Amino acid sequence: MPIRHLPDHLVNQIAAGEVVERPAAAVKELVENSIDAGATRIEVDLSDGGKDLMIVRDNGCGMGREDLIASLDRHATSKLPDDDLWAIHYLGFRGEALPSIASVSRLKISTRVRGSDAFEIEVVDGVKSSVRPSSQMEGTSVEVRDLFYSTPARLKFLKTSATEYAAVKEMLQRLAMVNPLVAFRLTHNGFVSFHYPVLTDDAFAQTEARMRDIMGADFIGNSLILDAERGGVRLTGRIARPTHNVGTAVKQFLFVNGRAVRDKQLLGAVRAGFMDVLAKDRYPVVALFLDVPAEQVDVNVHPAKAEVRFQDAALIRGLIVSGIRHALHAQDVKPVTSLTDHLMKRMESPVQNSFSPRAYLTPYSSPSPSYSGVLAEHVYNAYAPQSSMEFAPSARFDAPLEEEVVSHPLGSARAQIHENYIIAQTETGMVIVDQHAAHERLTYERFKSQVAENGIESQAFLTPEIVSMDDTDCARLLEQSELFSKSGLEIEAFGAGAVAVRAVPALLAGRVSLPELLQSLADDLRDHDKATGLEEKLNEVLSTMACHGSVRSGRRLTVPEMNALLRDMEQTPMSGQCNHGRPTFVALSLADIEKLFGRT
Repeated sequence: MPIRHLPDHLVNQIAAGEVVERPAAAVKELVENSIDAGATRIEVDLSDGGKDLMIVRDNGCGMGREDLIASLDRHATSKLPDDDLWAIHYLGFRGEALPSIASVSRLKISTRVRGSDAFEIEVVDGVKSSVRPSSQMEGTSVEVRDLFYSTPARLKFLKTSATEYAAVKEMLQRLAMVNPLVAFRLTHNGFVSFHYPVLTDDAFAQTEARMRDIMGADFIGNSLILDAERGGVRLTGRIARPTHNVGTAVKQFLFVNGRAVRDKQLLGAVRAGFMDVLAKDRYPVVALFLDVPAEQVDVNVHPAKAEVRFQDAALIRGLIVSGIRHALHAQDVKPVTSLTDHLMKRMESPVQNSFSPRAYLTPYSSPSPSYSGVLAEHVYNAYAPQSSMEFAPSARFDAPLEEEVVSHPLGSARAQIHENYIIAQTETGMVIVDQHAAHERLTYERFKSQVAENGIESQAFLTPEIVSMDDTDCARLLEQSELFSKSGLEIEAFGAGAVAVRAVPALLAGRVSLPELLQSLADDLRDHDKATGLEEKLNEVLSTMACHGSVRSGRRLTVPEMNALLRDMEQTPMSGQCNHGRPTFVALSLADIEKLFGRT
C-alpha cells in the first residue's frame, strides 16, 4: 500500500485527540491563550457542561487581521520568538490548540487590538471563512459550539454534563490559583458558578485571598506557610495541618513556573512529605508553587502539558519532601479550627436531654506514682469536691488551678473524664486532649530520635535469602545497595533475575515478607527514582511500638502526669495529630462556650 500524506483536516482531528479530549481541555487551552495575551479579566460561559457551547472572553492584547488568520494554522505561534524549547516563558507554545479545536467543532473568533479595528473569523467543517469586521471590544472572544460534532465516536466518550462541568470548574480554579492577579468568572447554563475578583495589587495578599476563595477560609486558618530554596529552585505555598485532610487528591494544587500540573512524581513527593502523619486512605491539602530555571525543566512532554520532566528530579523531590517535613516539625501547638467548628455544630444540634449515672462526678481516690516521662501502670488522682453527692467513676477534677501553667498553649489540666480525655483550661478557653493519641505521638517521635541517633541495627541471616525478581528490578535495587545498607538492608546480586538478602533491619525481622518489601522498593525506584518503602516499613513498626508503649485509654492519671503530658506535647513536633493522622486535641474558646449558653 503506497504511503500518502494525510489531509490537513484529518491531521488536525488526530491532534485534537491528544490536545482536546474533553471540554475542560479545550477551555484550558483557550484560557491559557488569554493569560499569555496579558489578560487581567477572563470570563468563561458554558452550556451543557461545555458540550453545546463554550465562550472564553478576555481583555488581552488581541490580534490583528493577519495574526487572526494565522492563528488557525497548525504550528503557528507567537510564543517561541527564539525557537528555543528550553526557554519557554508562555503557557502555550505548540501552536496546535486553535486548529485542533476548530477541526472538531464550530469555531468563531472575534478580536481587537487596542486602538485598532475589530475582526472575526469562523471555521466550520475545517474550512475558514473570510475575515470580516466585528463589534468586539478590546481583547479576544472565542466561541466553541457543538464540540466533537464532526467526530461522533469521540462524542460518545464524553461524560454527563454535570461531570464535564465539574472538570472545567476544577481546571479553571487551578489556573485562577496560579494567576491571582487575573480576575476569573465562570458561568454555567446562565448561572454564575464563581467570580474571583482582584482586590489588591499586592501579589502575596492577592494570592492569599485567591487561596481563600478557592480552598476556603478553613484552609488558610489550618495551614502552614512553606518557603524553601535549594539549588536555584524555590518552593512556596501552603500545606494544611495533617488533621485538616480529605478523602481524595482533588485538593492538591501543584504548579511549576506558573503552570498547573498533575505530575505523579510531584504527587509522590507530597505523599512522602506527609508519610508518617496521615492515614493511608487520607490525602493532604496543599497549594505548592515551584519556580525552576527554564533550562532545568521540560514542559514539552505531552501535548496537554500537564506533566513535566526535571533535569534534577532528585533535587526537586528532596526540596518538596524536606520543605513539607520542616514546616510540619516547626508548626506550633495549635488546634485545627475546622475540628472546633464541627464540634460546635454537633453541640448546638438538638440532643435528647437525659441523665445517666455515668454523668456524675467521682469521689477522691489515692494517688499513684508520678509521671516522669513514662506513665505508671496504675495512676489516678482526683480532687474531692465539697459535696454530699454520690459520684460515678466518669470524671475527675484536679486541685486548684496553677496560674503560671495556664499561660502555656495547652493550659493546665483540670480533669480527666472517662479515663481517656484530659480537660485543660487555657487563658482563652479550654482544650480536650485524647491522652492515648497524644502519648502515642510523643513515644513515636522519641523512638524516631533514638533511631536517628544510634542508627538502625541489622539482623544477619545464617544463609542468604534468595528473592527472584525481574532483571530490571534487580538492577534498580542493586544500584541503591549502599543506600539500603545504611538502613540495615544488605543485598547483593545472585545471578540473573535474583537478589540475595544477607541482612534486614532488626525492627523488620519476622515482620515483613522479603519479596513484597523488595518489590515495593523496586516499584518506588521505577516510579519516583527514590525508594521510600523501607523508611515507611520502619516507621510503621515504630508507630506500632509507640501505640503499644503509650498510655492506654482507661488509665487514670494524676494532675502532675496530665500536666507533664501537656508540656511534652508543647515541645514535641507534630503533636497535634497521632501517628495515623487523627487529632490529639480540640479546643473551645471562651466565646464558643458562652455562645452555647446564649451569653453572647
